[in-house]
Amino acid sequence: MDTTTAIIILCASFTLFVLLRFPISLTLAGSSIITLLYLKVPLAAIGQTMIQGMNSFTLLTIPFFILAGQIMGQGKMALRMVNLAQLLVGGVRGGLAMVNSVACMFFGNISGSAVADVSSIGSVMIPMMKKKGYDTDYAVGVTVSSSIQGVVVPPSHNLVLYSLAAGGGISITSLFLAGIVPGLLLCVTLMTVSYIIAVKRGYQKGEPVLKKDIPGILRDGLLSMMSAVIILGGIFTGWFTATESGAIACLYAFILTFFVYKDIPLSRMWLILQRTFRTVAMVLFLIAASASFGWVLAFLKVPGMMTDWMLSVSDNPIIILLIINVLLLVLGAPMDMAPLIMIMTPILLPVVTAIGMDPVHFGIIMMLNTGIGLLTPPVGTVLFVGCSLGNISIDQGTKAMMPFFYAMCVILMVLTYVPGLVMWLPNLFAK
Repeated sequence: MDTTTAIIILCASFTLFVLLRFPISLTLAGSSIITLLYLKVPLAAIGQTMIQGMNSFTLLTIPFFILAGQIMGQGKMALRMVNLAQLLVGGVRGGLAMVNSVACMFFGNISGSAVADVSSIGSVMIPMMKKKGYDTDYAVGVTVSSSIQGVVVPPSHNLVLYSLAAGGGISITSLFLAGIVPGLLLCVTLMTVSYIIAVKRGYQKGEPVLKKDIPGILRDGLLSMMSAVIILGGIFTGWFTATESGAIACLYAFILTFFVYKDIPLSRMWLILQRTFRTVAMVLFLIAASASFGWVLAFLKVPGMMTDWMLSVSDNPIIILLIINVLLLVLGAPMDMAPLIMIMTPILLPVVTAIGMDPVHFGIIMMLNTGIGLLTPPVGTVLFVGCSLGNISIDQGTKAMMPFFYAMCVILMVLTYVPGLVMWLPNLFAK
């Protein structure tokens, strides 16, 4: 059978299913099946590949991280993160916006998810900022942009997906280490942009925290942050694996939420488990479908063709990386983050390794790039959630988010072309 025709069938069927608004998992599996029917390859290959794609011990990391995030998200952890951030940065011009950015980074260390970040922090910060005289569109713009930190800072489960999509050979510990400096840089950049806008709009300084409240805020905030310390400290010191750290974090979150703070009754645990199982089922099916799609791509030698084509366009790494960044930003608008990681990693990883980029470095670039896609219509999940919380239109939210979008694109370019910012910590711990 003609390989070129098979590639056209794969791409055309994928595009058609997307336009028909099929779920992305069914889109990936369906386009793979149609292509294999044309190639007259036994469909058993799809089933075997899907099962093999989920047959990984590393995958256990994802449900544990999701469960820990769900438990803490159902309690009042977001409010405690906000109070801690207010103590640290709340007393400057436009302080609540900076509190928003820092709180999102703190909560990202717990949830590892941008959607969970904007849902939890946004439900606290957007009404609070509106009450203090901030414009609603500004509050939404700050919140949705700051929530993207959750996909970069560890323990982002999207980094685990990237490791799996890359064949499982990339250390999750190295990826987690690589996300720390970019996450801090992103936070400082967003705080700077929010301060500039706050001065321009004439927002006032935040209210100082009362001295009598400081010990309680520090205690509650640090106790809440301990889950991140458990996860990251245990992994980086080698005391336990990423999977084991996720299990321990779940136990810690369970004890803290239900028995220490007693934020919610124990009966809510069943609802939390239901939501976790539903999310995990969607993620696992997506991984299985992506594995089948990736197998078809490899069977048709698409990654090799992509590498040859890009190297034929230019042998300059600067140009190639610019093309890849633009491509991912464009694809991030119509596609959600997880499927984009699973589809594009096997295609683009050979290209970047051919020009000498470290796979760990590319993982962080992939995270920030696809994370920015969560802000851009028509699929921008995080943007939609933020606009819903603020009760504003998508157009208003998009316009308010744009200054932060441009700033994040600048950071993306800096991280792309200054690898030391990403690789410093992984290289330090590797010695």
